This record gives sequence, C-alpha cells and structure tokens, in this order.
Amino acid sequence: MKQAKKGDVVRVHYTGRLTDGDQFDSSVGREPLEFTVGAGQMIKGFDAGVEGMAVGEKKIINIPFAEGYGPRDEQAMIEFPMNQVPEGMKLEPGMQLQLQNQQGYPVPVVVAELKDDVVIFDANHSLAGKDLVFDVELVEIV
Repeated sequence: MKQAKKGDVVRVHYTGRLTDGDQFDSSVGREPLEFTVGAGQMIKGFDAGVEGMAVGEKKIINIPFAEGYGPRDEQAMIEFPMNQVPEGMKLEPGMQLQLQNQQGYPVPVVVAELKDDVVIFDANHSLAGKDLVFDVELVEIV
C-alpha cells in the first residue's frame, strides 16, 4: 500500500486539540485539508506525522510546542501608547485586533492588558507554547 512521502500532495481530515482536550480546529464537515508533505506548508510536527501514513489510515499525532507554533516569545508583547488608540475605540482584554508592521503587513494581536498610559498587545500565535494533539486520517494521496 502506498505511503505518503515528502513531495506528495495529500488530503487529510483532522481534529486539533490541546492536551487538556479542548478542540481548537477541525476539518470535519468541510473538505479535507490539502498540502504537500515536507514543503513547510504545515507545522513541523504535523508534516512529519503524516509522512509514512497510508490512505485510509488514522492516527493520533502528539506535537510538542517546539514542533508546533514554538514557544511564547516575550518580545511579541507590544506596548502601545493609549494616546495613539483611535478616539472612541473601546479596548478590552481578550479582544482580537490587527495592527500593521513597518512594512504594512497585518499582524494579528490580542489585547493582553490595559494600563493607564499603554495597552499591551500579544502578537504570539494563540497556540504558541502549547503542546498539540491531532487526530488525523489520510484521505488521499493526490
């Protein structure tokens, strides 16, 4: 039986959850996810976990944070002056926003903390620093 190898375009169904069982994403009810194995399109641990699977095979892939979205980076905590927040904009902890970096690219952030003169934005990926568990089924090798 053919197994997925680097360079193969594959289609998988998956459910991603944290180690405490909280689900954060799933392809159930949607089209399978399509990607090229080993091309760097997926997080390292997911990519490596699919390699060697056969069509129809199901498995659980445990991904330590270092092979997922990496560790949390304290450099990604951004202090932004309150006097530069648009007038009338009500910020609350947990609120998701998009800033622009110096090159004009969007940077998703979460309001982490509000202080008198600054707002602290967290630009870390929401899954940074977290170990992940994926239930994966290889649907097709295209």
